[in-house]
Amino acid sequence: MKIRPVILCGGAGTRLWPDKKKHQAKQFIDFGGWSLIQKTLERVNKAIFDFPIISTNLKYLKQVKQALKKSKIKKFKIVLEPAKKNTAPAILASALIKDIPLEQPLMFFAADHLIDRSNILNKSLLKNKPNLDNQNLFIFGIKPTNPSSEYGYFLTKKIKSINKVTKFIEKPKSSKAKEVIKKKGYWNSGMFYLRKDSIINNFKKYQNKTYKSCVEAIKKGKYKNNTYYLNKRAFEKSIEKSFDYAILEKTNKINAIKLDIPWSDLGSWKEILKIYDKNKRKHFKKKNIFYRPWGSYLNLFEGKEFLIKELSVKPKGILSLQKHHHRAEHWLVTKGNPRITLNKNIINKKPDEHIFIPLGAIHRIQNPGKKPVKIMEAQVGSILKETDIVRYQDIYGRANKL
Repeated sequence: MKIRPVILCGGAGTRLWPDKKKHQAKQFIDFGGWSLIQKTLERVNKAIFDFPIISTNLKYLKQVKQALKKSKIKKFKIVLEPAKKNTAPAILASALIKDIPLEQPLMFFAADHLIDRSNILNKSLLKNKPNLDNQNLFIFGIKPTNPSSEYGYFLTKKIKSINKVTKFIEKPKSSKAKEVIKKKGYWNSGMFYLRKDSIINNFKKYQNKTYKSCVEAIKKGKYKNNTYYLNKRAFEKSIEKSFDYAILEKTNKINAIKLDIPWSDLGSWKEILKIYDKNKRKHFKKKNIFYRPWGSYLNLFEGKEFLIKELSVKPKGILSLQKHHHRAEHWLVTKGNPRITLNKNIINKKPDEHIFIPLGAIHRIQNPGKKPVKIMEAQVGSILKETDIVRYQDIYGRANKL
């Protein structure tokens, strides 16, 4: 029996945008000829997988179908949530649809993760397939590359050939994360692997109200054009909880599959800037280099309400003290040691450090050193032009008359 991939595609992705009411869902953002949903669909379009199930909502239905068409996936099922109830009801409802046999292994992917070397992940799925039963579940851990406070962690204990999860640590501070990594803790990727009957048994045991409401939501729902429209009244009876809180915190039958592969949920502009820095050559165009008295900048990619640039500040170069009315900025230092002014604060930064410049904040970059400074910049907002600069001070005589 093949593994059935289920793609959770209902997230709003508000963390990336200064205007929470007007934003793009992260999984559908065009990052330059590719999106995260497309990458996920490509990942599951392999021989070990059965056709995919996509869990989303009516708001994203058109974009999901466009992504499926672009990925040339003709066989699929879509499950539409009629209300936002977090990942526990979404996972359960997707698993309950009739064409999934009870013992079928299900692999739950997030639509907004970027995973390289997915062949290693696929091998681990096949290797652990015989270990699945009607009670247990496997979560995927990623070997940390840094003590990030953006991810949750878990610790394990080896029992025979299985890594049994002994403890979860929710998004710790950097100092605590260092301790967790020393104890061989792994990032919790939010990907789950288990059989349909295990999902049913765990929900019956720990979240019976949600189980009954999801069964009713499917029974009273409608099915048309490969799409399940869940019954709203029934689905709304389910308890709004994440799968982690609903099931993982309750059961002691959690095992881990540890992976040492490049992975990110691109949950911050820092992570997005790292991707563009890594793939600069793909976006490089000589005509997009602009020279300034303090150095130069290179426009790499302009998306919908965001612009990715690389700034090169020459030794002793100083940008103007400035602010913007229509955009916020995220900076990731990739080379050198800039001195940054942010309102009344002077901050020294090192490579791989990030800083956020809020809308309307007065700011400046200085390079006090003898070597060039390089900064990846994401401008995020409604106007991304050089005209949206109010200069207060400028050693090159470009300050605005205020």
